[in-house]
Amino acid sequence: MTKLSVVLASAAFALLGAQAAPALALSASASASAPPAVASGRAEITVVGKGSVSAAPDAMRLYVGVEVHKGRAAEAFAAVKSARAKLTEALASAGIAGSDMQTSGLGFGADYHQDGIKVAGYQASQNVEVLLRDLSKADAVVDAVAAVGEEVRINGISFEVSKVQPLVAKARAAAYRDALVRAQEYAALSGRKLGRVVKLEEESDTPTSRFALAADQSFISPGQGAVTVTVRAVYELI
Repeated sequence: MTKLSVVLASAAFALLGAQAAPALALSASASASAPPAVASGRAEITVVGKGSVSAAPDAMRLYVGVEVHKGRAAEAFAAVKSARAKLTEALASAGIAGSDMQTSGLGFGADYHQDGIKVAGYQASQNVEVLLRDLSKADAVVDAVAAVGEEVRINGISFEVSKVQPLVAKARAAAYRDALVRAQEYAALSGRKLGRVVKLEEESDTPTSRFALAADQSFISPGQGAVTVTVRAVYELI
């Protein structure tokens, strides 16, 4: 290539560069003027609501059993069967239906001397869960059980409501209202408005039922209890 051609080529390259620069600047200016992207999202609030409905128990479960100790295994087995028959008869005489008596446990084993090696005899036991549907008979039933004899063991009692579902429904409604009021208060405090429910959960499938014993003139007092439901709610803030 001659000197003249080199000079011409350099001039052409310089001219091309001068024309491309404004285009590049214009492109940068247009990009800078575009509005920035806004991240999408929503504000939420989570609250816990509780609802409780008072209820008086109308049924009782009595956990009783018989236990015997004999020198021979066959004697222990026969004795526990006899004791269970006496217990069943006493419960029936007190007005408990056979369908409301359920065997809840059986036990049979050896009794040992203090050395833990030699067998001193044998013990046998049988536990029964009794459902009492009329609480006015509670004292009479316990007296009848105790009268069976020294083989009887009273292991405990519990109270319950036979028709609990209507109470659960009321407790759920109260829990939902409690959660809604809390959410509305927090929304107002934050200067927002409460939107739709995004998520709603009940913390337990089985509502907690507690029945406290109260003192009265009866030996057995069911007292007053409550069915409680707890819900967790997530609301949208707008």
